[in-house]
Amino acid sequence: MNFLDFEKPIAELEGKIEELRHLSDTDEINIADEVARLQAKVDKLLKSTYAKLTPWQKTQVARHPDRPHFSDYVAHLVEDFTPLAGDRAFAEDRAIIGGLGRFRGRSVMVIGHEKGRDTESRVRHNFGMARPEGYRKARRLMAMADRFHIPVVTLVDTAGAYPGVDAEARGQAEAIARAIESCLAIRVPLITAIIGEGGSGGAIALAAANTVVMLEHSIYSVISPEGCASILWRSGDNAQDAAEALKLTAQDLHRLGVVDLVVPEPLGGAHRARNQTMDALGDTIEQSLTALLALDGGVLRARRRDKFLEMGRQGVH
Repeated sequence: MNFLDFEKPIAELEGKIEELRHLSDTDEINIADEVARLQAKVDKLLKSTYAKLTPWQKTQVARHPDRPHFSDYVAHLVEDFTPLAGDRAFAEDRAIIGGLGRFRGRSVMVIGHEKGRDTESRVRHNFGMARPEGYRKARRLMAMADRFHIPVVTLVDTAGAYPGVDAEARGQAEAIARAIESCLAIRVPLITAIIGEGGSGGAIALAAANTVVMLEHSIYSVISPEGCASILWRSGDNAQDAAEALKLTAQDLHRLGVVDLVVPEPLGGAHRARNQTMDALGDTIEQSLTALLALDGGVLRARRRDKFLEMGRQGVH
């Protein structure tokens, strides 16, 4: 398991448990009581550590390399997934994957960012940072779903849209704006889940939804803590201060009304119990989808637009 910096005491205890288990396997020594005692210590330490995570520590958890990615959720929750490629204008963008499938008995269009798991797949998926053709593909798939009255589910996990010269030359900002426009225009239910990192316009392009849910230790912000620190303090060393100021945690955003629901993660984060996390998110999406399917298309679109227009108005005179 990959351990984060603040998890060093936990890593030491779990290392001792592994050593004892290895001893038990080789020397046939019964050390179950000692393992149980150490495991109880680990659980207690995990509980106390994760109960008081700072925004910067939550950022680290949201970026954990073992955290479930888009492809994991699709494999676990969606049957008969059929990916649909290309924006019909320029190229296929592998940072955003989308396609049709069946989610708990219902046809859905699933669209989301894929960061990749190892070096090769991360390069192939451009670390989840989409170019304009990725957002144009998302628009095409949303329009298709709208035409055939199929609900849309989006899973967000990106540091932001790709900032390269080639992406800017092909109209990155316009592509993001049009994707947001498509989110607000469709007349079918649109549900978004922030499953890891939700960064800037690259995230909101898929997240202007009827219901926005966040996993407990995911983050969602207009800019990364490092990017914010480099602008305000001219140094990435102040990323922790920036994380505090940005109010990027699920709890902060739920309080501010930016997200609708926070899905609890297993003790120690989603990476420690991947299937449990994916099942919990699936349950939340199913409940939200059931409620939204009872509404007329015009009502869905109007409520979605009103929801985003109302954000930030509280307390304004």
